[in-house]
Amino acid sequence: MAKIKSGDQVVVITGKNKGATGKVLRVLGEKVVVEGVNVVKRHQKPNPMRGVEGGIVAKTAPINISNVAIFNPETKKADRVGIKLVETEGKVKRVRVFKSNGAQIDA
Repeated sequence: MAKIKSGDQVVVITGKNKGATGKVLRVLGEKVVVEGVNVVKRHQKPNPMRGVEGGIVAKTAPINISNVAIFNPETKKADRVGIKLVETEGKVKRVRVFKSNGAQIDA
């Protein structure tokens, strides 16, 4: 089970964007794309077939998943993620929980 999924609110804990928060847009293996974090400028050639204009465009580049931590809204701080087994209706389900207070992430 993945500790960080797309749609999670995360905090950057190291690097040039340290302290920035944002929503995870995509998870690419060991890297994540976070909204508004690690914005880079790219020179793009025009492609009239796709309707793409040329010029310098800003893109969000992926950062390593080890450089982000999930944001805990109760404590207003970065937190670690643990996995807990919960039994519901006779089925055992794995859920993500915050390490600091044990609250479920996917409530």
